Order: sequence, then C-alpha cells, then structure tokens
Amino acid sequence: MSSAIKEVSETSSSTALQNVTMRVLCLGNDLLSDDSLGSVVAEQIRQFAPPEVEVLSTPEAGFHLLDYVLNARRLVVIDTVRTSTAPAGTIHVFRDGDLKVVPGGSPHYVGLYEVLALARLLGLPVAEEVVVLAVEAADCTTVGGEMHPAVRAAIPALIRMVRDSMPGGAGRSATKTMVVAV
Repeated sequence: MSSAIKEVSETSSSTALQNVTMRVLCLGNDLLSDDSLGSVVAEQIRQFAPPEVEVLSTPEAGFHLLDYVLNARRLVVIDTVRTSTAPAGTIHVFRDGDLKVVPGGSPHYVGLYEVLALARLLGLPVAEEVVVLAVEAADCTTVGGEMHPAVRAAIPALIRMVRDSMPGGAGRSATKTMVVAV
C-alpha cells in the first residue's frame, strides 16, 4: 500500500508517520450521517494525490490526533462543523492562527487546536502550516443516516481546494468561507 493511500485504524495512531511535504487528514465517523464526509473526501483525494502527499482518514479525536499533526510541512484537515451561523454545505477555511485555544477548557475533551498547542509547547515537529477546511453540517449524530444533500454538494469544491493546495496545484485560496448552492 502506498504511503499516499492509507486508511487509519483506531489503533494505528501510535505508529510514527513519515515526514511528508503535505498531509491531508480527513476526520469523521463513517457511521454518522454528515460526519462521514472525511472518509468520502479521503477516498476521492487518494485517486490523484502525488507521492509527497499523504492522505489519511480517521475517526479518532483528542490526543489520538497528536501523531497526525507531526512531521508534515503542511497539514490540511478536512472535517465537519456545526456553527449554526451558516447553511449546511458552507465550507469554512480556518488557518492555524485564526482560532485560539480557549484557556480553561474541559480536561475531558481535547480538540485539534489543543493538540497543536501541546505539540508546539513540547517542541515536537508540528506542521509549519495548518489549514482546516470544515464543511457546515446539518446532522452529525444520526447513526446510519444519509449525508445531507448540501454537505454532499460541497465535496467537489472541497476536492478542488485540496487539489489546488497540493504541490504543483493552482495555488492557495485566501477564501475564508464558501457557500455551495445545492
């Protein structure tokens, strides 16, 4: 199996990942309606990713993400989000410095940004550039549910954004939010 074509199991995060130019980390749970976006996008990106781009898909969260944010020059994270401020299918673009870790957060939940902050504090080789492409979800809790049509409609634009950000791509989008019409 090529390093650019990996499916991450729940136990594989303990193994060290290789140094790569770019890692696309697709988060989500296949069993939960819109949250399955990550694995769907990962499968499509794997079809064209060059060898220097590693594509991973995982349902993991919290400290389990630590290995995935290390040893890559650029990290692009694909996920869903519920802001309730935008219609389902809206693509939000967050750069590493856009969101601050809130002090005094719960010790029972550690998210991506807390993992990045911890890795930097420990002097670990964190990705130099982190971009999160988060699609506004309609439903991430229904077990076995279908992906919302607006979320599914955002996939081609999301794929283009990732392709454009790859080495040799068309360039990096400065867009903060993109609304995809269904």
